[in-house]
Amino acid sequence: MSPKLQRPASLTQQAVDIIRTRIIRGDFQLGEALSESTLAGEMGVSKTPVREALLQLKMEGLVDIQPQRGSFVFQMTPEEIAEISEYREILETNAIGLAIARHADALAGDMAAVIGAMARANEAGDGAGYRIQDAQFHQLIFDHCGNSYLANAFAGMSFRVQALRSRLSANQALNESSLAEHREILALVAAKDGPGARARLSRHIRDTTHNYMALLSEPEAQHA
Repeated sequence: MSPKLQRPASLTQQAVDIIRTRIIRGDFQLGEALSESTLAGEMGVSKTPVREALLQLKMEGLVDIQPQRGSFVFQMTPEEIAEISEYREILETNAIGLAIARHADALAGDMAAVIGAMARANEAGDGAGYRIQDAQFHQLIFDHCGNSYLANAFAGMSFRVQALRSRLSANQALNESSLAEHREILALVAAKDGPGARARLSRHIRDTTHNYMALLSEPEAQHA
């Protein structure tokens, strides 16, 4: 049987990917206005695929579209950060418990590889690379948990978490602390200590939430 031709991504999907990446990596500040005309000019397309892309990104929680005002990068109040972090903690701690019970060795091996990449990125001062590997570390928990519903629930909030994470990854001291915490989680996974891993992951998420709150209270930190 002949292989099917792969259709190129639509202009709208390309626009989604580009704008999403720029939001996540911090090119736009939280709450910043997004001009359809400017984005269209930068990407060399009409405003239509940009407008459609912004609607999709609104569904992903990355863009806030306000009638008569325009489109803006999402913002989060302290209460919203607390809620998304609480939701994330519920999902991740349950997922890591399942992953250790079902695929502990595979999870530990994959985590070790990612932590190695995180360490190299951190040593090189590569905040963007560190952020990518940090996100991958947490994604591994859902990749190995054996529950697609948990994985899909996490996927629904992961872009917002990545966007917040990118604002912290410019801080070398926070990266050092984060890396140490990831290593502690790995050690517990390797030991197949489900309760211990869940507890350590819970503290890690709460520490990160505290850092998000501090970032929100100090807007200048977003420009670091």
